[in-house]
Amino acid sequence: MLPVEPVLAHADRHFEESVSRLCDLLRIPSVSTDPAYAGEVRRAAEWMRGELAGLGFEATIRDTPMHPMVVAHHPGPGGDGPHLLYYGHYDVQPPEPLDLWTSPPFEPAIVEAERGRRVVARGAVDDKGQVMTFLEAFRAWVAVHGTLPVRVTVLLEGEEETGSPSLVPFLKANKDELKADVCVITDTNAWDIDTPAVTTRLRGMLYTEVTLHGPSRDLHSGLYGGMVLNPINALTRLLGGLHDAEGRVQVPGFYDGIEDPTAEELAMWRGLGFDEAAFLGGVGLTTPMGEAGRMALERLWSRPTADINGIWGGYTGEGSKTVIAAQASAKVSFRLVAGQEPMAVLDGFRRFLEERKPADARIELRHFGASPAYRVEPGSRFLKAALDGMGDVFERPAVLVGSGGSIPVATYVRKELGYDSLLVGFGLEDDRIHSPNEKFELRCLHNGIRSHVAMLGRFSGLGNP
Repeated sequence: MLPVEPVLAHADRHFEESVSRLCDLLRIPSVSTDPAYAGEVRRAAEWMRGELAGLGFEATIRDTPMHPMVVAHHPGPGGDGPHLLYYGHYDVQPPEPLDLWTSPPFEPAIVEAERGRRVVARGAVDDKGQVMTFLEAFRAWVAVHGTLPVRVTVLLEGEEETGSPSLVPFLKANKDELKADVCVITDTNAWDIDTPAVTTRLRGMLYTEVTLHGPSRDLHSGLYGGMVLNPINALTRLLGGLHDAEGRVQVPGFYDGIEDPTAEELAMWRGLGFDEAAFLGGVGLTTPMGEAGRMALERLWSRPTADINGIWGGYTGEGSKTVIAAQASAKVSFRLVAGQEPMAVLDGFRRFLEERKPADARIELRHFGASPAYRVEPGSRFLKAALDGMGDVFERPAVLVGSGGSIPVATYVRKELGYDSLLVGFGLEDDRIHSPNEKFELRCLHNGIRSHVAMLGRFSGLGNP
């Protein structure tokens, strides 16, 4: 095995250069949702391709119907050993509203804060800064040893912030080229700035829109009120029954097949010292919601949800208009957990609506995407190597955590490529992703680079599966 310590030392000595390169990348406004930025998205892809090629990767740009993929391969030292796929995305969210930024979103600012220096820019942590943690780790290995300690493939996409429409077709079309033993995804958070984490649970998602149709046209509420079905009244009453008094979702079959966390997982989550009052206080609230009898992290990480995300109908402009609307609509999303099938939940929601709709109402249900939950088995040898690698860098041991959000690429990799993922990230809860003044603590950037250096060393000791 190639020694790790000189690689860590090199990464430390050249950290300011790493910060400078990250700032160069952050200056590229690679906003994938706006066609006006298409050229900048491609420029970011070319920047990534050039950096990887300079480190000895065979790196190429692959066009898709929207934005390009970057695919790169490094043979490592040769011989037996594991093969790792590193995934990230180089596209970013739009920066608006611009007037809420303390500095221009694509002019990265290094500022002093309570935890030391941080970089403020769109994409600082999501996901450019996180991608640079493993890219700079590769750089340190190549600088010291002339090679990486394992075979590595890199896949970077430019459509993650638009729902990754090209990703699954690309994985299907390039399955043989993307063969590996495990995928490393760096797009999640640490537990805190001093405690690294591997995310082993992700909730899935089902997103729907329901419309309740009533009269054939909008009606005068004085002439028809009290005599006819009011779709807004009916829809709000119907959706008000989504939860019972104990916070349980009333969709038929909703909890079928759910895999509860193990006793060991629950004990670890209790030991994390999560401050529910502070969590709620951070958004101006004091009273916890959700299923009764479940601790906070259990509700957030391992229990499913149903939420109304938007509701509309009738007149909503300035002043008054006394109308009974012909229809009312709502956006309803479900966060799913291991064991739930998204299409079964969709069927259950349709049944819930049909069984409760009033006479004369017609229900229209659409869905805009569905992905199952993701769970990593705790016995994975790659998981153990990652934990050991972070243990070589941090004073505190890494913890296994869940996430209430969704990262569909982990599910896509498992389904299309046939192997699991490690979700190792170094962001923090207060990094303001998707918001003005997005930031990445430089201490987290440094710890991320060092962790990837050490994890690569640990991976190299695993040998073939």
